[in-house]
Amino acid sequence: MVAKTIIELKDVWKIYKMGKVEVPALQGVNLKIKRREFLAIMGPSGSGKSTLMYMVGALDTPTKGSILLDNKDIAKMSESKLAQIRGRKIGFVFQRFNLIPSLTALENVILPMAFQKVSEEKRNKKAKEYLELVGLKERMSHKPTELSGGERQRVSIARALSNDPEVILADEPTGNLDSKTGDHIMKLLVDLHVKKKKTIIVVTHDADIANYADRKIVLKDGKVLKDGRHHKIYAAE
Repeated sequence: MVAKTIIELKDVWKIYKMGKVEVPALQGVNLKIKRREFLAIMGPSGSGKSTLMYMVGALDTPTKGSILLDNKDIAKMSESKLAQIRGRKIGFVFQRFNLIPSLTALENVILPMAFQKVSEEKRNKKAKEYLELVGLKERMSHKPTELSGGERQRVSIARALSNDPEVILADEPTGNLDSKTGDHIMKLLVDLHVKKKKTIIVVTHDADIANYADRKIVLKDGKVLKDGRHHKIYAAE
């Protein structure tokens, strides 16, 4: 069975204005992302990969072009509608974790479900399940400052899963971690891809991290330079 496209970019441009100067961050990008795909977006600083991440994640809208999420053009939606879609469809994992320091691990994972009006009983139950899934059963009551970098990133992955999104979008998810801990985080994402059937999109400048993916997109000067599949060297355990 051929996987259906979940996200499609059609001739997407993003142009920033700096005074009277126009700076194109993306130039006519066309891209299809299939359900249950593991994709790495690569490129040097200034290549447009962060801008592309904002487009794919419905965090920003293009200057021109279309972005289809489940065949609905998010480029034409209001910010309130985009926020609803992000909450339901996309889970975010960031390089700097973005956890709320005053909340425990459990409370950080619960928070996105509260915004989606999930019942208190259900969100507590699901938050505990996801923290157990990422190996933090004994650390739920700890605040971010009481956790290691790897543990904090696992909390952020549990939080990304909280509303059971179809897509996990990870922006440099190992950037603040040592290589061994980074490997553990990437293998966890592989597990989510294989066992939970999640679409995983990783934005990275690191070729070793990109090797976990099934497909690599390489950007340069806001354009897709390469788009290819390869046999990844890691598998779910």
